[in-house]
Amino acid sequence: MSAKIKQLEILIRPAISALGFDLWGVEFRSAGKQSTLRIYIDGPEGVTVDDCARVSHQVSGILDVEDPITEQYLLEVSSPGMDRPLYTLEQYQAYLGHQLEVRLRVPFEGRRRFKGVLNGVEGDEILLVVDDHEYLLPLDFIDRARLVPQF
Repeated sequence: MSAKIKQLEILIRPAISALGFDLWGVEFRSAGKQSTLRIYIDGPEGVTVDDCARVSHQVSGILDVEDPITEQYLLEVSSPGMDRPLYTLEQYQAYLGHQLEVRLRVPFEGRRRFKGVLNGVEGDEILLVVDDHEYLLPLDFIDRARLVPQF
């Protein structure tokens, strides 16, 4: 996790908690002139569009005052949804036995993309089973991991 993301989480987590939600994750994607700050929130009763708007309003005020991002950006607040991204070891632990799609920052055993069942969390690595082959993937190598919804 980058230092900027950690700083943003520390800054906004108290306000999100005060509104009754959990900060699920933060993504910052820099794309030329228009960057995006995406904040995922979750709650015991789920998340509505109105909830996202309330959190967006609160967080926007904090970011305007503290000004941690110097470039122009778009703020998005969203529910993690059924295909929720995973960020922390605790989140991975909660979804043992579920199918994930994982994209790595750097190739691991010649691959960057994996789709398989999360079979364990060991230290700071996840154990993913893909076609009867086990991969122990370091959390630091993971660019993005999402649940694969099962219907």
